[in-house]
Amino acid sequence: MSMSLPSHLGETVRNSPVPARHTPTYALVGNPNCGKSTLFNALTGLKQKVGNYPGVTVEKKVGTAYSQHGQPITIVDLPGAYSLAARSPDEAVTRDVLLGRRADTTAPDRILCIVDATNLERNLYLVHQIMDLGRPVILVLNMMDLAAKARLHISIDKLEKELGIPVIPCEASQGKGLIELKVAMSRSDLPLPRHSWTIPAPIAPAVSELQASLVDHSRKSALSARAEALLLLTDQDSVRVAGSTPLDARTLGILHTWQKRWESEGTDWAGSLVSSRYEAIGRLCAEVVRAGSADRSAANVSDRIDEVVTHPVWGWAILGVIMVALFVSIFTFAEYPMTWIDDHVASLSDWVKGVMPEGDLRDLITDGAIAGVGGVVVFLPQILILFFFIGLLESTGYMARAAFIMDRLMSKVGLNGKSFIPLLSSHACAIPGIMATRTIEDPKDRLVTILVAPLMSCSARLPVYLLMIAALVPNDRVPVMTKVGIMFGLYGVGYFGVFGFAWLFKRTLFKGPPPVMIMELPPYRMPRMRDVLMHMVERGGLFLKRAGTLILAISIMLWFLAAYPKAHDGATPQEQMTHSFAGKAGHALEPLIKPLGFDWQIGIGLVASFAAREVFVSTMGVVFNAQDTGEESTPLRQALLAAKWPDGRQLFTPLTCVSLMLFYVFAMQCISTIVIVKRETNSWRWPLFQLGYMTSTAWIVSFLVYQGGRALGF
Repeated sequence: MSMSLPSHLGETVRNSPVPARHTPTYALVGNPNCGKSTLFNALTGLKQKVGNYPGVTVEKKVGTAYSQHGQPITIVDLPGAYSLAARSPDEAVTRDVLLGRRADTTAPDRILCIVDATNLERNLYLVHQIMDLGRPVILVLNMMDLAAKARLHISIDKLEKELGIPVIPCEASQGKGLIELKVAMSRSDLPLPRHSWTIPAPIAPAVSELQASLVDHSRKSALSARAEALLLLTDQDSVRVAGSTPLDARTLGILHTWQKRWESEGTDWAGSLVSSRYEAIGRLCAEVVRAGSADRSAANVSDRIDEVVTHPVWGWAILGVIMVALFVSIFTFAEYPMTWIDDHVASLSDWVKGVMPEGDLRDLITDGAIAGVGGVVVFLPQILILFFFIGLLESTGYMARAAFIMDRLMSKVGLNGKSFIPLLSSHACAIPGIMATRTIEDPKDRLVTILVAPLMSCSARLPVYLLMIAALVPNDRVPVMTKVGIMFGLYGVGYFGVFGFAWLFKRTLFKGPPPVMIMELPPYRMPRMRDVLMHMVERGGLFLKRAGTLILAISIMLWFLAAYPKAHDGATPQEQMTHSFAGKAGHALEPLIKPLGFDWQIGIGLVASFAAREVFVSTMGVVFNAQDTGEESTPLRQALLAAKWPDGRQLFTPLTCVSLMLFYVFAMQCISTIVIVKRETNSWRWPLFQLGYMTSTAWIVSFLVYQGGRALGF
């Protein structure tokens, strides 16, 4: 049985221009590592909106490009997928959007398929499935420069003729081919695909029956119903996941009847369909791709690099050097912009004091809003550097090698190297790290990775660590390598917690065989700095947005709780804080945290930072009435060093600082993360379990360190 588009239908599409006011919507799809994000950024620039698909934490990117005539074109960047037979939430979203199953996203008019020209046969499998949908498709052959280096000659004209769709050669990272692509995207007469392939004879009658049933039930077009029928037969479960339209009884009956028949006959229906597709793709590639005498120089260079970076010894050494370089950069390169921000925050506060009369309103602005937000914004340069490094590692192709290296270690705790990428992403923020677990196929491994991801020290913990390091070291200026050493130790403790709990969970709650990692190692590429910088600016903007909304609101609320009710006239700041709502709440919490070396004032910071970890710094600024809260700032650092227990003992001793940093390493201190875990697991059971085990561990570790240190005379 062959599948092809009737010629009269193709002519109808060619002669049906898009209405002048209609803005065409393209879905951008492709395999992972094919340059899809680079092409999306190149087409849309800064005209992007980033969010999540409702109901799932899968990132939704929508951008606006412009045709050669200035007309807007909407582009929806769908998650990377190898097939429409989805095996992860990412691929399920791609499939459901293309099939028009998501009520929150309109099915795209047209589809933009991007493929890696150096690996055309594998990439065309997804394209082959998409062409079955019977919608206009444009094929983009990306990385043509790499194909040329590999001595691969692709006949564009012949490929266009065989598929019946526009084929655009492109080098997205260099901007080549974008004009030709925009011209093709601007056409109002895009043809429908003309490809054909033979369905195995034993399977063909089932496809026809399922197609007819789906048309009757869902009122979809014959081509769309045929595509869904083929997906049902390729992988039934992938079509019946959350968010999909449930199958009607008649369709299920047809499916089960055929499956029982094939089982009795020993027919591998899914394997037959996949093999048939690949046979058709193989014949096509044999006609359009000609391999010349291979230039092995680039491949040899890549292989030689991999021999070093994935070496059992040198690979670990390189990974360690990269991490040290990251921390050194955070402390050295960020120092001057942090000082600049710090000085301007202080100047702004002084200016407000100079133009406003004394009173609660002025204190609210200076001690609440400016001190609270400024105390967090000052760490923006360090967070930008962190995101820049992560973007750089991803764009060069090293991130996959790091996962390969970590697979040897992670297999010992019951996970595989694929879990390392979400965990490494959690250094920036646990939320995208947890979202990145969607690429893990095994549900148990994915859940374990979600449960341990917040143990990785995220960028929001940096302000807390830096403040405690400044109070920990007696010198006025902390040496860079001292900071790096302490930070490296804190991050190492986080890794120890991740591996320890992953090992425990995989041997108790989630028993199962050790997973096998199959991961594509993308080719090494020169990073496209524009994409790296756009990613850095995007994430930095989200940080500033949170500073200007959530942290501002919390800072104002904390100021109110610290300023009211008013103590007697002439009360000192310490007396006012003790008499306030915040002080009373801190005193109520103190018996629980005093064994950890914390008093009621630190308790206020712990409670406030449950909204966002970095709020602890601004809270300390409010609690200790210190406005200038930079990392090397004198007022807050001196205020912490001058803080005393009622009996006159120093509050922020080195032991207390270490205990507090370790508490933040292990504690679940972020409401946003809890919400994301709930959405990812579709249950409150696991986020509450996560909150319980992490907070308990944080208390126990801090208790042992503080009480053990006191027993040893520290």
